[in-house]
Amino acid sequence: MVVLVQLRLFIPAMFLVLLSPSAYASEQPVYVFGVISQRSPLLTAQYWNPIIRHVSEKSGVPLRVRIGKSGPETSEMIKKGEVDFMFSNHIFHPDNESSGYSVIARDGRKSISGQIVVPAGSKIKKLSDLKNKKVVFPSKVAFVGYMVPIHHLHIRGIEVDVKFAGNQEGAMGQLFAGSVEAAGVNSEVMREFARREHHKYRILWTSKPYLNMPVAAKKGLPRNVVALVQKSLVEMKHHQDGINILSASAKLVGQKDILGFELANDTEYLEQKNLYTKVVGMQTAP
Repeated sequence: MVVLVQLRLFIPAMFLVLLSPSAYASEQPVYVFGVISQRSPLLTAQYWNPIIRHVSEKSGVPLRVRIGKSGPETSEMIKKGEVDFMFSNHIFHPDNESSGYSVIARDGRKSISGQIVVPAGSKIKKLSDLKNKKVVFPSKVAFVGYMVPIHHLHIRGIEVDVKFAGNQEGAMGQLFAGSVEAAGVNSEVMREFARREHHKYRILWTSKPYLNMPVAAKKGLPRNVVALVQKSLVEMKHHQDGINILSASAKLVGQKDILGFELANDTEYLEQKNLYTKVVGMQTAP
């Protein structure tokens, strides 16, 4: 199940549809912009609605947002090629390789890291204390939230009781509810969630930095359509109306920085693609 979200007007409902104003006046096809749900689908929609509405209006390309309720649902959308544009690093998972998406931009923060965290008052002091303990991760396809930390635990020879929550903030919710001992998380989303929800946590381990989340376009889309969307995304932080939208979305989730988007390409993400392949191979080996 996925969430279709109206960008033209936000109302408190979960299943809505958006067409850009230009779509009503022409026969242009409506392109689907997929977004990974790191937070709840509703909060994700509130964050992305104004951004994609702005991109649609500035580019003249009619866009409709589609939000997967969980990581696996998002990955399935990619695998089946059901979205034209995608904000997710799940495009690098080996199962999704044949779907054919190319990176055109990325989140404005240059890097993110995976972390393994515990509540501030936890008796767990070091990674080895997690042996055979319950550790929750967003999903089996999450990059810094699962692939990166599970790979490190494997290298260290620390076997844990793996649990999945569906998305980043779902894992964080389970952590602070006390149903698990630790969580694998995206460092930035963890920081924002804790700030917004007034939680305190302790970091057991932080990975090396990886390039932030990409925006990708499905191969075969008209070049002018891809170019217009890419241009509108990247220029957003250079105009006051775009800055205002980015600032409001950042405030909504507890981000301190106005992020925007930067140009990016597939070559910059080879390290992520290789790690996905390595971990999937490690898990399927006899």
